[in-house]
Amino acid sequence: MDTITVVGAGLAGCEAAWQCAERGVAVTLVEQKPLRRSPAHRSDAFAELVCSNSLRGDRLENAAGLLKEELRRLGSLILRVADQNRVPAGGALAVDREAFSAAVTNEIRAHPRIAVEAREVTEIPKEGGVIVATGPLTDGALAEDIQKFLGGQPLFFYDASAPLIAAGSVDMSFAYESARYGRGDADYINCPMDKALYLAFREELANAKEAPVHGFEDSRVFEGCMPAEVLARRGPDTLRFSAMRPIGLRDPASGKGAYAVLQLRRDNAAGTVYNMVGFQTHLTFPEQKRVFSMVPALRNAEFLQYGVMHRNSYIDAPRHLNARYEARNDPRVRFAGQLAGVEGYIESVASGLCAARGAVFPEQTAIGALAAYISNPANNPFHPAKIHFGLLPPLPEAIRDKREKCRRLSERALKELAVCTSS
Repeated sequence: MDTITVVGAGLAGCEAAWQCAERGVAVTLVEQKPLRRSPAHRSDAFAELVCSNSLRGDRLENAAGLLKEELRRLGSLILRVADQNRVPAGGALAVDREAFSAAVTNEIRAHPRIAVEAREVTEIPKEGGVIVATGPLTDGALAEDIQKFLGGQPLFFYDASAPLIAAGSVDMSFAYESARYGRGDADYINCPMDKALYLAFREELANAKEAPVHGFEDSRVFEGCMPAEVLARRGPDTLRFSAMRPIGLRDPASGKGAYAVLQLRRDNAAGTVYNMVGFQTHLTFPEQKRVFSMVPALRNAEFLQYGVMHRNSYIDAPRHLNARYEARNDPRVRFAGQLAGVEGYIESVASGLCAARGAVFPEQTAIGALAAYISNPANNPFHPAKIHFGLLPPLPEAIRDKREKCRRLSERALKELAVCTSS
């Protein structure tokens, strides 16, 4: 294939365009911005991070860390730029989102084999190779054409983002900087609560007024981005065992733990903006201000951006795609990103790389296991998945220690990746 059209300049589309261009293919990258933006986008830059600024864990003991390491070894543009624009986040890879997007945009526009066109695409191109990476907010005429192309109704779920807070407005007399379990640098601001305050906060959060979202039900939310108010409604301890988990966190001044802890993570390199970790929400803006200001450290917080919720669309990948992310009814057309049934930033990058290369990676690798999952017809009903070790084939021997098991799975994956890329 000498030429290809990539539709969409998000994470998956930029990775796909870059991978194709690096292999000598002339790429036309079509992006609707700046002519039109989706409700979740605020910038005209490519590879915009609309939810968290974190690409999750960066150690090989977790599957997200393994997938990122595989992408690095495969020459991923997105991972290279992310590493260049990372901000302190303990054991996670988090980036300065504006600098990251600007850098990706510059790399794409400067590539001699990538031509960028700013226009809205209303149908899948009828000729030539195509990678559709228009993201989970694909709508309008293009969404209808994709539905027609696949012969069925696209599925959907709801996703949410967390508020952003001005760092200088956090009252540090009620907070402290610390790393969980003392591992790594003190990259998070921890906002502790005692039991009485936490229970009152949980009650207000569970009953706060939500912004109207057409067709929204708690059951239609993706578990990985569950709004905090939905978690609060599940019981008094659900938040304490998830977003507000206090285990491993102690105030360095007093040496004491807390009943619950709300964490803030740096959102830019300058450290002037922080996001509320795990606090995706679709409360009304006044309710976000009221409820989150109950946290002592946030009583005078300046909210730079409130959390929002939006509908995400994805295709029924096991019915329609193979492990190369090609459409089963027309291999000329490939899909990538969350539209293709993966969930998460790095998973979108992995799908873009696979779609560009047209390669099938071993199932023992994270990138191959993800492709195998989304293309397996046995996954019915189908739900988008983040990478996790449960997607990889088990080790031949039983290992009880979880950390050792994960280490061995990662070790095997990287060996398999080395073998398949050297042949």
